[in-house]
Amino acid sequence: MSVFADLVVELGRLLEPVLAESATAAAIVLFTVLVRLALYPLGRAAFRAATPAAGCLPMLLQLPVFFLMYQAFSSGGELLGHRLFGAPLGIRWTGALEEGGPFGAQGLVFLALFAAIAVVAAWSAVRGRRAAAAAPVPELPAGKGVGGQAALSAEQLAAMRKLGGVLPLLSFGTLVTAAVVPLAAGLYLLTTTAWSVGERAWLQHRKDGAARSSL
Repeated sequence: MSVFADLVVELGRLLEPVLAESATAAAIVLFTVLVRLALYPLGRAAFRAATPAAGCLPMLLQLPVFFLMYQAFSSGGELLGHRLFGAPLGIRWTGALEEGGPFGAQGLVFLALFAAIAVVAAWSAVRGRRAAAAAPVPELPAGKGVGGQAALSAEQLAAMRKLGGVLPLLSFGTLVTAAVVPLAAGLYLLTTTAWSVGERAWLQHRKDGAARSSL
């Protein structure tokens, strides 16, 4: 965990001349982007697999990073003294409510965080439902598929399509998580969730463009 904390501190120091006390918060965003860039090949492969289970793999691989972020801003250390627009990065929403209520200086930072997460989650849900509705469900004959493998039935494919429409709604669960973890961890959740939605939109755009060019 010390290596992770040191990395965030050093990134914050590089950004401090420009962003002052919010430099560490910006360093968390930058660190999250670097993690997602490293996972981009896996995300692209999961998108091409076109299965909900494959799409969950990049998210699962981020759990250790999220745990380190949570621990770094939950235990005592140098990082706890850093702030985002006046709100300590180690504070939780309940602590912000005690300081000045939901519309106090710290409460407003959390409200802005919740609003941003809600926008990203809504965008993810809309795109997921549209993609699920547009996905064709072919009528496959019973028996064996290509290469002797058992072919999926129309009912199984329809169930997969419905699951693909429900999974984006899980993004709203990020709101609940952000309300109980330190502000720094909530900022990480916002950044990685926004990246996930943007990455899927970009990959879908490239896929649609390739399909149009092949016609």
